[in-house]
Amino acid sequence: MRSINDLNQGESVADSALNKRIWAIAWPLIIANITVPLLGLVDAAVLGHLDSPVYLGAVAIGANIFSFIFWGFGFLRMGTTGLVAQAYGAQQTGNKRPLLQLVLSQALTLAVTIGVLLIITQALIFQFALYLIDGSEEVTELARRYCEIRIYSAPATLVHYVLIGWLIGTQNSRGPLIILIVANGINIVLDYWFVMGLGWKSEGVAWATLIAEYSSAAIGIVIITRSQWLKKWQITLRDLFNLQRFSHLLQVNRHLFVRTITLLFTFAFFTSQGAQQSDLILAVNAVLLTFLLLISNGLDGIANAAEALVGEAVGQKNSRYFKQIIRVSAIWSFLTAAFFSLIFWLFGANIIHLLSNIPEVVASAQQYLIWIVLLPIIAMPSYLFDGVFIGATRSRDMQNTMLMATLLVFLPIWWLTQGWGNHGLWFALTLFLLFRGGALAVLYLRSMKKSTVQDVHEQGFFK
Repeated sequence: MRSINDLNQGESVADSALNKRIWAIAWPLIIANITVPLLGLVDAAVLGHLDSPVYLGAVAIGANIFSFIFWGFGFLRMGTTGLVAQAYGAQQTGNKRPLLQLVLSQALTLAVTIGVLLIITQALIFQFALYLIDGSEEVTELARRYCEIRIYSAPATLVHYVLIGWLIGTQNSRGPLIILIVANGINIVLDYWFVMGLGWKSEGVAWATLIAEYSSAAIGIVIITRSQWLKKWQITLRDLFNLQRFSHLLQVNRHLFVRTITLLFTFAFFTSQGAQQSDLILAVNAVLLTFLLLISNGLDGIANAAEALVGEAVGQKNSRYFKQIIRVSAIWSFLTAAFFSLIFWLFGANIIHLLSNIPEVVASAQQYLIWIVLLPIIAMPSYLFDGVFIGATRSRDMQNTMLMATLLVFLPIWWLTQGWGNHGLWFALTLFLLFRGGALAVLYLRSMKKSTVQDVHEQGFFK
């Protein structure tokens, strides 16, 4: 019989190997995530040197519309990762069914279908969106033209989501890094050429983005076709339209769609309420939300690694490995969050000065900096358990906890603390993130209370 010391030593060795696996997956994704906000900065820098601010305003409106539309279909990335990771784990245990090919082909079919439908219905979408934003006549017309060009990137953008999800699920995290760096590089070069060289202004930004999106999809396809799992294609049209498998894909993605729309609504409402307080608060919150975006990108890297490894464990029906992944991922998530909190505590004021040289914005932002110092630690469980539940394809739980966090926590707390001004708004957002993480953690712990591995497989994350 093995001694306690032998067991501890074996667990320590396993944890050490898992640490390496997590970081091998996480670091390319963290870098890839950080490159995403760079495009918005480049657009602003290029358009900000033109003779009128209307072009920058038009692209800002158009970009916000597409952020909402495309992020609404972000389930194509998340749902694909979870299903692929489970198929990856199952095929490692000797399952000969071509599950990885099946998930990929069905997800790509869904992405292209949605993309084409968005193109067909573009007139209704833009009419409604531009009506809600209600900009000036000149800016609205320029934004409309931007949208009418960029909408044709919809199939490529959604295919890009699927390819990124498939690569993360198969633990190829360098693939997304290559795709995003090359595509963003193309976008930046074309931005400058079309806008400054050819004088296409806001339309040039739209064309640059459209070409970059198709480039990223093409690069992704080249990368995944080199995978060992795709060398011998086994999927037929009958497999592709297998209703049972397709219904599972749709069910997972339906819940993720509701969850993502709810999250987008929460942040849109947060921004809207800040704008209603004053233009100064709107600017301050824009700066602080940039910090939150940086924090989320860092924590998402660990969460993405957890998605891939949790899905693998579920596919293998290995509950011990599953728990080990969450324990080690939680440690790294906490350390990453603590690092961000320390950086913003020590250097937050200096970072604010880098983003704005307007004295009122700098002074006001420093008053609310404490929320950014606290948020990484408070929000960490929400990012971690998002990754866990995506990997386990427990999308219904993600949907329900997000709805409760918005309807039962964020909105009521915002209403009760309106007298606190912007502090009340940040307090509501902080409790929203805290509740999300806490609720998912409770659901996880309940599932792990099953007394035997068999119980866990039948009733918990492995059902």
